[in-house]
Amino acid sequence: MADVVVDTVAPVPVAVVGAGPAGLMLAHLLGRAGVETIVVDTRTRHEIETTQRAGILEADAARDLVETGVSDRILREGHEHEGTELRFGGRPHRIHFKELVGESVWLYPQTDVFVDLADARDRDGGRVHFGVTDTEVLDVTGGAPRVRYTAADGSRHEIRARYVVGADGSRSMCRNLVPEDRRVRYGKEYPFAWFGVMAEAPASAPELVYAHSEHGFALISRRTETVQRMYFQCSPDEPVDAWSDDRIWETLQARVAGEDGFRLKEGPILEKSVLRFRSFVQEPMRWGSLVLAGDAAHTVPPTGARGLNLALHDVKVLADVLLRALGPAGDAALDEYQPRALQRIWRAQNFSHWMTQLLHTAPGGSPFDLRRQLGELDNVVGTRAGRTYLAEQYTGWPVRSQG
Repeated sequence: MADVVVDTVAPVPVAVVGAGPAGLMLAHLLGRAGVETIVVDTRTRHEIETTQRAGILEADAARDLVETGVSDRILREGHEHEGTELRFGGRPHRIHFKELVGESVWLYPQTDVFVDLADARDRDGGRVHFGVTDTEVLDVTGGAPRVRYTAADGSRHEIRARYVVGADGSRSMCRNLVPEDRRVRYGKEYPFAWFGVMAEAPASAPELVYAHSEHGFALISRRTETVQRMYFQCSPDEPVDAWSDDRIWETLQARVAGEDGFRLKEGPILEKSVLRFRSFVQEPMRWGSLVLAGDAAHTVPPTGARGLNLALHDVKVLADVLLRALGPAGDAALDEYQPRALQRIWRAQNFSHWMTQLLHTAPGGSPFDLRRQLGELDNVVGTRAGRTYLAEQYTGWPVRSQG
């Protein structure tokens, strides 16, 4: 490829493509160890911090944000949840995480995680460039990869790095740099989606509620004391505009109804959208000097709240590996990344798939399918082993509490 004119050339040990939580957390961890990075993203900061995403952080991820100096805001503004509720057969069943495995999860929106990380990069003098265009990643099979991009002001830049990390999300450009004949993509498409709403209303429950009913699945969460986030199962092709506020509330109320008289507190619908999802993993997660992390390498259904947590775990492992690769160990250290990351990735894929099939009503499902699900749910909540399994998986197999 012929050289093109660039305005600046910046040498740096690690270039990161993607300034979401995964990319910024990696830059933060490396920066604490004295390794300089440059992070680029095609989105503006405003776009990222106003896109609503998942809101559950597992125990170790929450601790890492606080203890590595990103921010302690999660302790002040987040909500610690010591359990969750499964509703089925018209009755509530609480899974008490703290009692079963000694850990909690935190309700803390991904947008707030991003803001904390972006602010920490600003505070620490990290170089993050939002709103770039024409991003190219070159020469990843050699020892001197490059990232070229056009800045928001129209100037053209080149980063010359030792390693490039692709943390550019579920529509990753970086993952396609692994040759087609050398990559394997595993995936599963689901025959349903989530209809998501933001409602101006008081909280209906102190913790998340996962509801299974003959009418389909619903999830009751929240964002603040006065704004609630809720979802219900729908068709992937469901037209958003066909749903009035009254119809939305009628559907949600039917899916959480029970003999205990539980009802959601209603209010105006502020936002509504249809969220499609799938299971996906690409291997290998490393190609030459390129390493993939977060949604660029894998995605999970949102049912088990694993997506953001997996991304943060990836970069925690990757930071350790890159520090050794930049030292005497050299490239050989990178060989450890994929097996260490994939162990948790596939466990999370299994849990997310299990939760999804456990709680959703498959299109065309028979009465047998519905009663079988109820039997499985009864096994989960009716035995300590079943409750402990769900608690261990949902809290993220906390490393510190185990050892």
